[in-house]
Order: sequence, then structure tokens, then C-alpha cells
Amino acid sequence: NTDTRLVKQWYQRRVRGVLNYYTNYYYKSNLRMSLSCEQKKELREIAHAIVDGGKGILAADESTGTIGKRLANINVENTEDNRRAYRELLFTLPKESNIGDSIGGCILFEETLFQNASDGRPFVELLREQGIVPGIKVDKGVVILPGTDGETVTQGIDGLNERCAKYKKAGAQFAKWRAVIKIGEHIPSQLAIQENADTLARYATICQANGLVPIVEPEVLCDGTHTLQQCRDVTEKVLAATFKACFDHHVYLEGSLLKPNMVTAGMQCPEKSTPEQVGEATVVTLQRTVPSAVVGITFLSGGQSEEDATLNLNAINAYQDAGRKPWALTFSYGRALQASVLKAWQGKPENLEAAQTELQKRAYANHMASLGKYGGGVDGASGQESLFVANHTY
Repeated sequence: NTDTRLVKQWYQRRVRGVLNYYTNYYYKSNLRMSLSCEQKKELREIAHAIVDGGKGILAADESTGTIGKRLANINVENTEDNRRAYRELLFTLPKESNIGDSIGGCILFEETLFQNASDGRPFVELLREQGIVPGIKVDKGVVILPGTDGETVTQGIDGLNERCAKYKKAGAQFAKWRAVIKIGEHIPSQLAIQENADTLARYATICQANGLVPIVEPEVLCDGTHTLQQCRDVTEKVLAATFKACFDHHVYLEGSLLKPNMVTAGMQCPEKSTPEQVGEATVVTLQRTVPSAVVGITFLSGGQSEEDATLNLNAINAYQDAGRKPWALTFSYGRALQASVLKAWQGKPENLEAAQTELQKRAYANHMASLGKYGGGVDGASGQESLFVANHTY
């Protein structure tokens, strides 16, 4: 009869549902086991070495074009020798500076990964001697995402597996991939959020398969007039989508790092936020979206002045919400660690010591901010100068 047929159909659907559940469960479990216990242990140890104890990251991964703009500001020609000389300055601070106590990792551009210092020693070796873990930028920049209003997606997945194997052999221990999200009248679109999230997750799994800790960087740009609340709303959506994609792609979170933007108002917003407001908005956003399994959160500076980036990082760590900040909250700064260094150096060998002193001061200030103990007042050659660049690319 009809009742018996309906019961039978319901039972068959239930059985199919249970079988599908367990099939998917075991499928995902087997994929997650694709990393051996030894591989997972190595990834965990690398990630912790980079961020534990208030250490952060020096982002020295500017492309040839971008570093050329920085050098042009101090009237230095963009040649391989000048780029090598500048990076050597960054990597050869005197041992008494204890730079390795403040900086745990350094992101390199591909050219720099394979370069040697003037004495013939590889840059990778110089970094390791300082106690700094070498890393590598692996993305190939952004392109316009079709079907959107000028939004972008990051390219570089093709050939990434082979590149990662080469970088690991050369001494890199972690990698970085930057996705860019814009805030506007009708953006970001769900398409842009999801496409960038999926690409970040694919990159992360490829890195981990090759022994590289992935830094996942979904940057919500500070360009625009958006308010602090608007940035908070968008950042929550972006981070939630990113970690959903990481779960779907079986990323081993315990061997990963996140590099997000701080939650701030847009650079052109007339209503400015205090460090305390930035600290609270940022921490609450992370609490709502970032799994506790992630080892560390290494903030980008996003065009803030050197001092503002440090003060905001300190406020994030000083924000009182006991027991609900399970990650290391630290820095991965490029411009906010190097602006004063470049101004002090000016491309002149006689300014080497002064430039290295600027790096040591700024790195230590951010180390203290990562512990919530920065009191302010560390002046540099760049001072409170804004480092904002519209539609910034590396």
C-alpha cells in the first residue's frame, strides 16, 4: 500500500544518506592522512619557530619592479647589484643586535633566494645564522577576475608544485601567497571572495605536500572611504570563506600561518580609529572566524606608518579577553620595517650601520608590541610618514 511504499522510500533515502556520509568521512580522512606524522611534525616546528616568543616576519619579497620604486625614492638605480647590496644590509646585522630574537622569519623574492652575499655565502645561510627561517613568495601576482567589477584573483597555481620542490631544496621553509580583496559600493562580490579563498587553499595544500609552511594572506585593502565596521564585516566574510576552503582542501592548520589585514577604516575615511578600537575590532573578527589550530597570525601593515603599525599591533595584543586569543599575534611587515632603513641607507656604504640600527630598532619595537608591551616613542627616519600606496602590489 501507499504507506508501506513511503516508509520504504524514506528508509532507502536514510541508508543512502548514511552511506554517503561515511564515504565522504573516510575519503576526507584518507586525504588528511596524506601527510605523514614526520611531515606534520616538521610543519608544526617550522611554524612555531617563526612566531613563538613574540617573533615576527620581515617581508623582503618585493618584486623587481616594486623594489625599483623603493630604490628610486632614494635615487638608487634598480640593478641586480644594488638590490643584492640592499638585501645584504638586511640580512647581516651584527650578532650583538640579537635580531633573531625579534624576527623569526624572512620572506624572500625568488631572485633573492638564490643570491649570495659579497663574501660568497648564500643569503639563506646568512639568515639561518641569525636564527631566522627563510621563506619565499610563490604567487605570480593578480589578474582581473572575469565577471566582476575590476576585482582580482591571484595567479601562479600552474607549476606551483615544481616550484615549491625547488624552493625547499634551496633552503626555503615556508611560503607566502597574497590574495587581494577590495571594498567598494558593490564589492567584494561573493565570486571574488570564493575564488580567492579556493585558490589560497589549493596553494596551501601544495606547499605542505612539499614541506613548506603556507602563509595564507587574504588581504582586504585599506583603499577607500569605508568605515571600521564595514572593514570588519568584509574581513569576517573573507576569513570565514578562506577557512571553509582550507577545510575542504584538507589544509593542515597546525602547520600554517595566517597573514590578514588589521581591521581599520579606509585610508580616505574621514572618521579615524584609535589603536584601542582597531585592537578590539580585529581580535573579535579573528575570534569569530579563525580556528584555534592555526599557529600564528602575522599581520600585514597595509600602508600604515611605521609607528601606527606598531601601536595597532600592541593594542591587538593588549586587548583583554583572557583565554580567547589562542594564536600568536605578531607581524609580517615590509614597508613598516624598511621605510626608515631605506631613508637611512641612501645607497651609501658609509650609511650601512645607521640603516641596520633602524631595522634593529623597528624590529624590537614590533617584538615588544607582539607581547603587548610596547610603550611607544621609538622614532625612526621615516617617523609617522604614511606608507600607503593605492592598489599596492608586491
